[in-house]
Amino acid sequence: MSRFSQTDPELTHRLSRRGMLGVAAGATAAALVGAATAPATAAPAPGAASHGGGRGRPVLPPGRLGIQLYSLRDKVSTLGFAPVFAELEKYGYDEVEFAGYTQGSAGPITLAQLKRLARSHGLNPIGSHVGYYSNDPGAYTFAQNLTKVLDDAQALGLKHIGTASGPFRYGSTVDAWKRAAEEFNTYGAAARARGMKFYQHNHSEEFSFATDNPKVRLYDVLLAETDPDLVFLEMDIYWAYSGQFRFSKRPDGSPAPFEPLDYVLKQPHRYPLFHVKDGVSDPSDTYGYRMVDVGDGDIDYKKFISAVTRLRGQRSAHHWQAEHDNPTESFTFARRSSEHLHSLREKC
Repeated sequence: MSRFSQTDPELTHRLSRRGMLGVAAGATAAALVGAATAPATAAPAPGAASHGGGRGRPVLPPGRLGIQLYSLRDKVSTLGFAPVFAELEKYGYDEVEFAGYTQGSAGPITLAQLKRLARSHGLNPIGSHVGYYSNDPGAYTFAQNLTKVLDDAQALGLKHIGTASGPFRYGSTVDAWKRAAEEFNTYGAAARARGMKFYQHNHSEEFSFATDNPKVRLYDVLLAETDPDLVFLEMDIYWAYSGQFRFSKRPDGSPAPFEPLDYVLKQPHRYPLFHVKDGVSDPSDTYGYRMVDVGDGDIDYKKFISAVTRLRGQRSAHHWQAEHDNPTESFTFARRSSEHLHSLREKC
């Protein structure tokens, strides 16, 4: 049973994300929220002046800005991938991360067509989110249908294939997470055999403490028990800072501070992908932040991205995916996020 209540926004996010998961061949499109609106005005050329702009080297490495298509699920489900990719090309995106391979009322599309369509708009399909497990033996998840999941990822030419599900399958004890970690190692080995990297995307709850040993942070168990050559991480930076807000004290009240960026700096090779998601600090909120468009919040992305890309050999080793779980207008979110991130500059 889930550890979260039905009103938990993280649970709502994960359940709605699962609704996006599917494949073109025979998958039934999930009911998706939102309605299409007219495409937003094309963004200025990447690097145009915006808040955070100025002289200096671009903080964002060239060719490394992507977007998680979950943020555009309303447009994908009503307009289809082609108009969405056309907009993303105008906004200066380089990559896309999938949250399903169907396009709702826009009609069926094969994986080969989807791959060609993305490439025709200059977009590199870099990764995809798939469920970890399900009680349904026919479910499209790593646990139930690993071969099919990897077949589809390979057909799309993905370099990464992962899950946004937390390792809570067996509970929140140390041994439960060791068991989940071993399964992740299995998926990682299977992905590696096909030239891909398996990854796990965090929410804030991964930074909580083991129920049987409240001195142990569960995220540390995941890192320690997974093979660093087989299992990789996609840090959702927003949720990591939410985790910092929620879990900087142990259940007994003793301090247990941590800095999300430190995890990356200690093992940068384990973090090929990031979700760039912004929030306004709000201590009255359970999660410590209110989600906003990238550039409108308090997370210092100039500092975060610069710290990672300045490491020796890491300038172009990572992929930065803009995301908003529920943007007010998804094309506007995509355009403004690209403008902001391309505008950031650092001293050489």
